[in-house]
Amino acid sequence: MEKREGSPCGFKKETVNKLLQHHFKDEKTQVSDDALLLVAELLKVFVREAAARGARQAQAEDLTRVDVEHVEKVLPQLLLDF
Repeated sequence: MEKREGSPCGFKKETVNKLLQHHFKDEKTQVSDDALLLVAELLKVFVREAAARGARQAQAEDLTRVDVEHVEKVLPQLLLDF
């Protein structure tokens, strides 16, 4: 995540747009700037929450390093919460 001017939430609007466009059936579908900022903000919150929950999982296992496995363990509940 990198803060860019015009994107106060950390993700580049172009990257978010490409992610969304990749999943649209009609390639002519367009997304407004406000919608891109909203989705980027949601992605930021999701990533931060995943990192925090992964860290808590590692801490519960008395570890000081968070690995992918920790995030994988909390992912099902995280997805249900979002």
